[in-house]
Parts: sequence; structure tokens; C-alpha cells
Amino acid sequence: MKAILLLADGTTFEGESIGASGTTIGEAVFATAMTGYQEMLTDPSFAGQLLTLTYPLVGNYGVNPQDVESGKIQVEGFIVRELCEEPNNWRSNMTLREYLTRGGIVTMQGIDTRALTRHLRVSGVMMGAMSTELTVAELKNNLDSAPNYGDLNFVERVSTKQVYEWTGDECSTLNECPEPKCHVALIDLGIKRNIARCLAKEGCRVTILPCNATADDVLKVNPDGVVFSPGPGDPRRLTDTVAAMRALIGKKPILGICLGHQMFGMAMGGDIIKLKFGHRGANHPVKNIINGKVSITSQNHGYAVDPDKLSSDAEVTRINLNDGTVEGLRHKHLPIFSIQYHPEASAGPMDEGYLFKEFVDNVLTAL
Repeated sequence: MKAILLLADGTTFEGESIGASGTTIGEAVFATAMTGYQEMLTDPSFAGQLLTLTYPLVGNYGVNPQDVESGKIQVEGFIVRELCEEPNNWRSNMTLREYLTRGGIVTMQGIDTRALTRHLRVSGVMMGAMSTELTVAELKNNLDSAPNYGDLNFVERVSTKQVYEWTGDECSTLNECPEPKCHVALIDLGIKRNIARCLAKEGCRVTILPCNATADDVLKVNPDGVVFSPGPGDPRRLTDTVAAMRALIGKKPILGICLGHQMFGMAMGGDIIKLKFGHRGANHPVKNIINGKVSITSQNHGYAVDPDKLSSDAEVTRINLNDGTVEGLRHKHLPIFSIQYHPEASAGPMDEGYLFKEFVDNVLTAL
């Protein structure tokens, strides 16, 4: 079955459908990781986006129950150069084609993903529409009438609706989790499960709260520390979350990850900028300007903190070596820090996994 991708600037690509039939609209982006397609597909930070993978062959190790990062596939659409139809891996229980079809995801292969990636790098990410059933003219009408990516609150879509305790069922993948030595509130702006796993591995009892939790809601569960998770969409829409973080500053140790980092930047007076094509992949170099250490990190974001208006109580701790954007912040006097990348990886390198221990050490010191 034929599939068509139409970008907002009129650029079109035609390929073969390898997922569900239908039509979908989202922000067209690309990710440079060579592995981890299942983790990327289920990462809530990709909600509202048409994800293109730059690695040319995808699906060669199939799909398994262990590598999901949320309860469902989160992307709006998926684009690859070539799909592997005969995966070979001892953990695989279905093919990627079966997974995408069952998940209702419009997917296409057979296009020049290198050309698409270069186009998005030059022109910037933009809205796009994919269809197995409409003509280009019909698709253009749908795309023209669709809201822009930044106009929608995707965090409300992906966040939990109620408070719950992380059970630690997945701890077997990290050996056994230790007995809890502290209690952490994790604000769900679009969490990946591996964040909760990493906190549990460091000895945290984790209570997960919805994105609309106020500072009073957080304090009612009586945590020893608070983590603001990654998530999708334009951070400037989350004024209530910024207010909640601002109210918690000085009351509890805080860690912000990705979108949570942007919340901290805004709470400390910083502005937000939209990047031309974002950082998505598992090979992004970050320099710690405090100690000079360089790490390779997993990233998935299209916005960054502009440090020009930051409060004098905040300082930049890390920068991206590709474009110089802010990758880390900390409070000068309080046990609060944030990072723009994903220390929990999934997929990607675990160079910065030690930051969970650093946060827990801050929490234990404050007790």
C-alpha cells in the first residue's frame, strides 16, 4: 500500500505503508540513534510528532515486552528507510511491523530518510501529514487546518490522571532494588519508566503525581525530594507546573530532567527558545563546565533554556558541544539541579546515570 508524507512547506515523499492504514498529522522530526527504536516509539516526549530514524535499517531485533517506556506507542507517525521483516533476537516476541500495526501507527518505508533529515536540518522542523488513503491535495487541506505542534498541551495527554506508587516490578532488570531509604515525588510530565527504575535502584520509594499537581499536592504526600520528569510539547504552556516548582524551591531537594530542566530554568527567570531542529538521538556530547568532563548523552527535546535572564541564584553547569545550548543548571545555595538530557538513557549511553545517586545523596543530606 502506498503512503505519502507531506511537509508544511509543500515538500512530499512517497513510500510504502508498513503500519496501520489511515491519516495522521504531527511535527516532523528526526532522531540519530542507531538502536532503541522501541524505547523511542514509547517515549511520551515524542507525542505529537512524526518520527524519522536516520539509521537506514530498523527492526532487526524485533520487539519485546521489556523495552517499552510507557503504556503505548506515543509517536503520531513513524518513518524509516527500510524495515527488517525477519528479526533475530532471543527476546523478540513480534516483528516491528506487527507492533506498529497493532498500535494503530501510520508508518512508511522506502523514502530517502537522509534527504528528509537534511531538509529538516536546513529548513527546520515543521508540521507534516502522512496518509495511506488521501491524495496530496486532500492531505494539504487537512494539514492547513490542523493546529501547530506548539499550540497543543501534550503533557496533559500523556500524564497520569491520578497519584500512584511505583511498584518496582521491573527491578529485576537492574538486579534487586534495595530497601527504600528515602521517599521521592516524581511529577509525571511524560515519564519514561526507566527514570522510576533508576530512582528505585538508588533506594527511593517513588510516588508518581499528575502534571497538574500543585506544590501543596506534592507536600501532602510528604516526600523527601521531588523530581520533575521529561515530557512533550512547548514548555511555555506549562505555567502551572512552573508555579508549582517555584513554590517548592527551598522546601525540598529538586531534580529536573529535560522538560523538568526547562521548568527549573523558567522558575529561575530564564526564557525558552525553540531549536531549529532539536536534539534527538543517543550521541550528543555535553561538557560539564564545572569540572571539564565530557559525556555522550541521550537526548530528545526541541526547546532549550535561554540563560540571559536567569536569576543570580542559578548557574549554568553544562553545555552542548554541538551548538553551545544550555544542558544543565543548578541553584547556587540549595540542593537543586537540572539536566536537559536523559541520564536514564533507554536508549543510549549511561554516562550520566550517576546523577540519580547525586540527587539521592542531596535528599539524604537534607533529611
